[in-house]
Amino acid sequence: MRALLVVNPKATTTSGRTRHVLTHALASDLKLEVAVTEYRGHARDLAYQAATDGTMDLVVALGGDGTVNEVVNGLLAHGPSERVPRLAVVPGGSTNVFARTLGLPNDAVEATGVLLNALEERRERVIGLGKAMTSGLPDRWFTFCAGLGFDAGVVGRVEERRMAGRRSTHALYVNEALRHYVTERERRRAGSITLRIPGREPVPGLVFSIVSNTSPWTFLGNRPVYPSPRASFDTDLDLFGLTRMTVASTARTVRGLLGRTAPGPRGRHVVAYHDLRHFTLVSQESVPFQVDGDHLGDRTDVSFTGVRRALRVIV
Repeated sequence: MRALLVVNPKATTTSGRTRHVLTHALASDLKLEVAVTEYRGHARDLAYQAATDGTMDLVVALGGDGTVNEVVNGLLAHGPSERVPRLAVVPGGSTNVFARTLGLPNDAVEATGVLLNALEERRERVIGLGKAMTSGLPDRWFTFCAGLGFDAGVVGRVEERRMAGRRSTHALYVNEALRHYVTERERRRAGSITLRIPGREPVPGLVFSIVSNTSPWTFLGNRPVYPSPRASFDTDLDLFGLTRMTVASTARTVRGLLGRTAPGPRGRHVVAYHDLRHFTLVSQESVPFQVDGDHLGDRTDVSFTGVRRALRVIV
Protein backbone atom coordinates (compact mmCIF):
# COMPACT_ATOMS: atom_id res chain seq x y z
CA MET A 1 0.00 0.00 0.00
CA ARG A 2 1.30 3.44 -0.97
CA ALA A 3 1.14 5.86 1.94
CA LEU A 4 2.03 9.44 2.76
CA LEU A 5 2.99 10.22 6.34
CA VAL A 6 2.29 13.86 7.19
CA VAL A 7 4.36 14.83 10.22
CA ASN A 8 3.81 17.92 12.34
CA PRO A 9 7.26 18.54 13.89
CA LYS A 10 5.68 20.80 16.53
CA ALA A 11 3.34 18.10 17.84
CA THR A 12 3.41 18.56 21.59
CA THR A 13 3.68 14.97 22.83
CA THR A 14 6.15 13.37 20.41
CA SER A 15 9.88 13.93 20.28
CA GLY A 16 12.05 13.78 17.17
CA ARG A 17 13.35 10.39 18.27
CA THR A 18 9.83 9.05 18.76
CA ARG A 19 8.76 10.28 15.33
CA HIS A 20 11.81 8.58 13.80
CA VAL A 21 10.90 5.26 15.44
CA LEU A 22 7.27 5.54 14.31
CA THR A 23 8.30 6.38 10.76
CA HIS A 24 10.62 3.36 10.63
CA ALA A 25 7.85 1.08 11.94
CA LEU A 26 5.35 2.30 9.33
CA ALA A 27 7.91 2.06 6.52
CA SER A 28 8.40 -1.63 7.28
CA ASP A 29 4.80 -2.35 6.20
CA LEU A 30 4.08 0.46 3.72
CA LYS A 31 5.56 2.06 0.62
CA LEU A 32 6.00 5.20 2.66
CA GLU A 33 6.73 8.77 1.74
CA VAL A 34 7.30 11.25 4.57
CA ALA A 35 6.46 14.96 4.46
CA VAL A 36 7.12 17.36 7.33
CA THR A 37 4.82 20.36 7.64
CA GLU A 38 6.47 23.78 7.46
CA TYR A 39 3.57 26.24 7.82
CA ARG A 40 -0.05 26.45 8.88
CA GLY A 41 -2.14 24.79 6.19
CA HIS A 42 0.75 22.72 4.83
CA ALA A 43 -0.84 19.43 5.93
CA ARG A 44 -3.95 20.37 3.95
CA ASP A 45 -1.83 21.12 0.87
CA LEU A 46 0.01 17.82 1.14
CA ALA A 47 -3.19 15.80 1.54
CA TYR A 48 -4.82 17.69 -1.33
CA GLN A 49 -1.93 16.76 -3.61
CA ALA A 50 -2.12 13.11 -2.54
CA ALA A 51 -5.84 13.03 -3.27
CA THR A 52 -5.54 14.90 -6.57
CA ASP A 53 -2.68 13.06 -8.26
CA GLY A 54 -3.89 9.60 -7.25
CA THR A 55 -0.48 8.38 -6.12
CA MET A 56 -1.47 7.42 -2.56
CA ASP A 57 -3.81 4.83 -1.07
CA LEU A 58 -3.44 6.13 2.47
CA VAL A 59 -2.55 9.37 4.24
CA VAL A 60 -1.34 9.09 7.84
CA ALA A 61 -1.53 12.20 10.04
CA LEU A 62 1.05 12.32 12.84
CA GLY A 63 0.07 15.24 15.03
CA GLY A 64 -2.81 16.69 16.98
CA ASP A 65 -6.39 17.46 16.04
CA GLY A 66 -5.33 20.53 14.05
CA THR A 67 -3.09 18.43 11.83
CA VAL A 68 -5.84 15.85 11.35
CA ASN A 69 -8.33 18.58 10.42
CA GLU A 70 -5.98 20.00 7.80
CA VAL A 71 -5.40 16.55 6.30
CA VAL A 72 -9.14 15.85 6.15
CA ASN A 73 -9.80 19.17 4.43
CA GLY A 74 -7.09 18.41 1.88
CA LEU A 75 -8.43 14.93 1.19
CA LEU A 76 -12.01 16.17 0.78
CA ALA A 77 -11.29 19.36 -1.16
CA HIS A 78 -13.38 17.97 -4.02
CA GLY A 79 -15.84 16.14 -1.79
CA PRO A 80 -16.21 12.50 -0.71
CA SER A 81 -15.36 9.85 -3.27
CA GLU A 82 -14.18 6.26 -3.48
CA ARG A 83 -11.01 7.65 -5.05
CA VAL A 84 -10.11 9.62 -1.91
CA PRO A 85 -7.22 7.96 -0.02
CA ARG A 86 -7.99 6.43 3.33
CA LEU A 87 -7.04 8.30 6.50
CA ALA A 88 -5.06 7.00 9.47
CA VAL A 89 -4.09 8.90 12.61
CA VAL A 90 -1.17 8.68 15.00
CA PRO A 91 -1.93 11.02 17.93
CA GLY A 92 0.77 13.56 18.74
CA GLY A 93 -1.12 16.52 20.19
CA SER A 94 -2.09 17.49 23.70
CA THR A 95 -5.72 16.28 23.50
CA ASN A 96 -6.20 14.09 20.38
CA VAL A 97 -9.99 14.02 20.55
CA PHE A 98 -10.53 12.50 17.10
CA ALA A 99 -8.05 9.66 17.59
CA ARG A 100 -9.37 8.81 21.04
CA THR A 101 -12.97 8.90 19.86
CA LEU A 102 -12.02 6.33 17.22
CA GLY A 103 -10.82 4.13 20.07
CA LEU A 104 -7.08 4.60 19.49
CA PRO A 105 -4.66 4.74 22.43
CA ASN A 106 -3.53 8.24 23.34
CA ASP A 107 0.10 7.09 23.17
CA ALA A 108 1.71 7.47 19.72
CA VAL A 109 3.72 4.24 19.91
CA GLU A 110 0.73 2.16 21.02
CA ALA A 111 -1.48 3.79 18.39
CA THR A 112 1.07 2.93 15.70
CA GLY A 113 0.90 -0.69 16.77
CA VAL A 114 -2.89 -0.63 16.49
CA LEU A 115 -2.61 0.98 13.05
CA LEU A 116 -0.20 -1.69 11.80
CA ASN A 117 -2.53 -4.43 13.05
CA ALA A 118 -5.48 -2.73 11.36
CA LEU A 119 -3.57 -2.58 8.08
CA GLU A 120 -2.63 -6.24 8.33
CA GLU A 121 -6.23 -7.24 9.09
CA ARG A 122 -7.65 -4.73 6.55
CA ARG A 123 -9.82 -3.04 9.15
CA GLU A 124 -11.42 0.24 8.20
CA ARG A 125 -14.44 2.31 9.14
CA VAL A 126 -16.50 4.74 7.08
CA ILE A 127 -17.38 7.80 9.15
CA GLY A 128 -19.60 10.84 8.80
CA LEU A 129 -18.20 14.37 9.08
CA GLY A 130 -19.50 17.88 9.54
CA LYS A 131 -19.10 20.77 7.14
CA ALA A 132 -19.19 24.45 8.09
CA MET A 133 -20.00 27.03 5.41
CA THR A 134 -19.86 30.84 5.34
CA SER A 135 -20.62 32.84 2.22
CA GLY A 136 -17.45 34.22 0.65
CA LEU A 137 -15.13 31.92 2.61
CA PRO A 138 -13.87 28.36 1.97
CA ASP A 139 -15.98 25.54 3.40
CA ARG A 140 -14.40 23.75 6.33
CA TRP A 141 -14.81 20.06 7.17
CA PHE A 142 -14.60 19.05 10.81
CA THR A 143 -14.15 15.67 12.43
CA PHE A 144 -15.54 16.06 15.95
CA CYS A 145 -16.74 19.59 16.71
CA ALA A 146 -17.23 23.22 15.76
CA GLY A 147 -18.18 26.15 17.95
CA LEU A 148 -19.53 29.68 17.65
CA GLY A 149 -19.38 32.06 20.60
CA PHE A 150 -17.94 31.49 24.06
CA ASP A 151 -16.08 28.20 23.58
CA ALA A 152 -14.45 29.47 20.36
CA GLY A 153 -13.36 32.56 22.29
CA VAL A 154 -11.54 30.31 24.75
CA VAL A 155 -9.83 28.51 21.84
CA GLY A 156 -8.73 31.87 20.47
CA ARG A 157 -7.25 32.92 23.81
CA VAL A 158 -5.34 29.62 24.05
CA GLU A 159 -3.92 30.10 20.54
CA GLU A 160 -2.71 33.58 21.50
CA ARG A 161 -0.88 32.13 24.50
CA ARG A 162 0.65 29.38 22.38
CA MET A 163 1.89 31.91 19.84
CA ALA A 164 3.50 33.74 22.74
CA GLY A 165 5.43 30.59 23.65
CA ARG A 166 3.13 28.85 26.14
CA ARG A 167 2.90 25.07 25.92
CA SER A 168 -0.52 23.63 25.15
CA THR A 169 -1.77 21.90 28.30
CA HIS A 170 -5.15 21.13 29.82
CA ALA A 171 -4.36 23.59 32.62
CA LEU A 172 -3.88 26.33 30.03
CA TYR A 173 -7.35 25.67 28.60
CA VAL A 174 -8.97 25.71 32.04
CA ASN A 175 -7.22 28.93 33.04
CA GLU A 176 -8.16 30.70 29.82
CA ALA A 177 -11.77 29.49 30.12
CA LEU A 178 -12.00 31.02 33.61
CA ARG A 179 -10.46 34.28 32.43
CA HIS A 180 -12.75 34.43 29.44
CA TYR A 181 -15.74 33.80 31.70
CA VAL A 182 -14.81 36.79 33.83
CA THR A 183 -14.10 39.18 30.94
CA GLU A 184 -17.25 38.25 28.95
CA ARG A 185 -19.69 39.11 31.73
CA GLU A 186 -22.14 41.13 29.63
CA ARG A 187 -22.18 38.70 26.72
CA ARG A 188 -22.88 35.83 29.11
CA ARG A 189 -26.18 37.46 30.07
CA ALA A 190 -27.55 38.20 26.62
CA GLY A 191 -26.51 35.98 23.73
CA SER A 192 -26.40 37.33 20.19
CA ILE A 193 -26.66 33.99 18.31
CA THR A 194 -29.85 32.65 16.72
CA LEU A 195 -30.28 29.02 15.69
CA ARG A 196 -32.22 28.51 12.45
CA ILE A 197 -33.40 25.00 11.55
CA PRO A 198 -35.38 24.55 8.31
CA GLY A 199 -39.08 24.13 9.05
CA ARG A 200 -38.83 25.18 12.72
CA GLU A 201 -39.11 28.38 14.71
CA PRO A 202 -35.80 30.22 15.23
CA VAL A 203 -34.16 29.90 18.65
CA PRO A 204 -32.60 33.27 19.61
CA GLY A 205 -30.32 34.40 22.42
CA LEU A 206 -27.57 31.76 22.44
CA VAL A 207 -24.40 32.78 24.25
CA PHE A 208 -22.50 29.94 22.63
CA SER A 209 -23.12 26.85 20.58
CA ILE A 210 -21.20 23.59 20.26
CA VAL A 211 -21.78 21.51 17.14
CA SER A 212 -20.75 17.89 17.67
CA ASN A 213 -20.09 15.24 15.05
CA THR A 214 -19.25 12.65 17.68
CA SER A 215 -18.92 12.27 21.44
CA PRO A 216 -17.15 13.27 23.60
CA TRP A 217 -16.67 16.92 22.67
CA THR A 218 -13.23 17.10 24.27
CA PHE A 219 -11.13 15.71 27.12
CA LEU A 220 -9.81 17.27 30.32
CA GLY A 221 -6.81 15.01 30.80
CA ASN A 222 -8.40 11.56 30.81
CA ARG A 223 -11.85 12.92 31.66
CA PRO A 224 -14.23 13.07 28.68
CA VAL A 225 -16.64 16.01 28.36
CA TYR A 226 -20.14 15.28 27.00
CA PRO A 227 -22.38 18.15 25.84
CA SER A 228 -24.08 15.80 23.33
CA PRO A 229 -23.66 12.17 24.48
CA ARG A 230 -25.70 10.77 21.56
CA ALA A 231 -23.56 12.39 18.86
CA SER A 232 -21.97 9.80 16.59
CA PHE A 233 -19.94 9.34 13.42
CA ASP A 234 -22.97 7.36 12.17
CA THR A 235 -25.57 10.14 12.56
CA ASP A 236 -25.76 13.78 11.48
CA LEU A 237 -24.84 16.68 13.77
CA ASP A 238 -25.81 17.47 17.36
CA LEU A 239 -26.05 20.97 18.81
CA PHE A 240 -25.66 22.12 22.40
CA GLY A 241 -25.97 25.75 23.48
CA LEU A 242 -26.75 28.04 26.39
CA THR A 243 -28.87 31.18 26.40
CA ARG A 244 -27.43 32.42 29.69
CA MET A 245 -24.30 31.68 31.74
CA THR A 246 -24.87 32.74 35.33
CA VAL A 247 -22.53 31.34 37.96
CA ALA A 248 -25.16 28.92 39.28
CA SER A 249 -26.39 27.71 35.87
CA THR A 250 -22.85 27.35 34.53
CA ALA A 251 -21.85 25.26 37.54
CA ARG A 252 -24.83 22.94 36.92
CA THR A 253 -23.94 22.71 33.24
CA VAL A 254 -20.31 21.83 33.98
CA ARG A 255 -21.46 19.00 36.25
CA GLY A 256 -23.72 17.76 33.48
CA LEU A 257 -20.93 17.96 30.91
CA LEU A 258 -18.81 15.58 32.96
CA GLY A 259 -21.48 12.89 32.93
CA ARG A 260 -22.19 10.75 29.89
CA THR A 261 -25.86 9.95 30.50
CA ALA A 262 -28.07 10.72 27.50
CA PRO A 263 -29.52 13.12 26.56
CA GLY A 264 -26.86 15.29 28.24
CA PRO A 265 -26.96 18.48 30.35
CA ARG A 266 -30.43 19.92 30.89
CA GLY A 267 -31.80 23.14 32.35
CA ARG A 268 -33.85 26.25 31.64
CA HIS A 269 -31.05 27.89 29.63
CA VAL A 270 -29.96 24.76 27.71
CA VAL A 271 -30.67 24.32 24.00
CA ALA A 272 -30.01 20.82 22.66
CA TYR A 273 -30.75 18.98 19.41
CA HIS A 274 -29.77 15.56 18.11
CA ASP A 275 -29.13 14.33 14.56
CA LEU A 276 -29.61 17.55 12.56
CA ARG A 277 -28.81 17.43 8.85
CA HIS A 278 -28.82 21.19 8.12
CA PHE A 279 -28.98 24.34 10.25
CA THR A 280 -27.53 27.85 10.49
CA LEU A 281 -26.18 29.96 13.34
CA VAL A 282 -26.57 33.72 12.86
CA SER A 283 -25.15 36.33 15.23
CA GLN A 284 -26.08 39.99 15.61
CA GLU A 285 -22.38 40.74 16.07
CA SER A 286 -19.15 39.05 15.04
CA VAL A 287 -18.28 36.26 17.46
CA PRO A 288 -15.39 33.76 17.59
CA PHE A 289 -15.59 30.59 15.51
CA GLN A 290 -13.60 27.35 15.75
CA VAL A 291 -13.49 23.90 14.15
CA ASP A 292 -11.76 20.92 15.77
CA GLY A 293 -10.04 23.29 18.19
CA ASP A 294 -8.68 25.57 15.45
CA HIS A 295 -9.69 29.22 15.84
CA LEU A 296 -10.79 30.69 12.49
CA GLY A 297 -11.51 34.26 13.54
CA ASP A 298 -14.90 35.93 14.00
CA ARG A 299 -18.08 35.19 12.04
CA THR A 300 -21.66 36.49 11.95
CA ASP A 301 -23.21 33.46 10.28
CA VAL A 302 -22.22 29.84 9.69
CA SER A 303 -24.28 27.08 8.09
CA PHE A 304 -23.69 23.47 9.02
CA THR A 305 -24.46 20.18 7.36
CA GLY A 306 -23.84 16.58 8.34
CA VAL A 307 -22.33 14.37 5.64
CA ARG A 308 -22.66 10.66 6.30
CA ARG A 309 -20.13 8.13 5.02
CA ALA A 310 -17.73 10.90 4.07
CA LEU A 311 -14.33 9.27 4.70
CA ARG A 312 -12.71 5.87 5.13
CA VAL A 313 -10.51 5.56 8.21
CA ILE A 314 -8.08 2.78 9.11
CA VAL A 315 -8.79 1.89 12.72
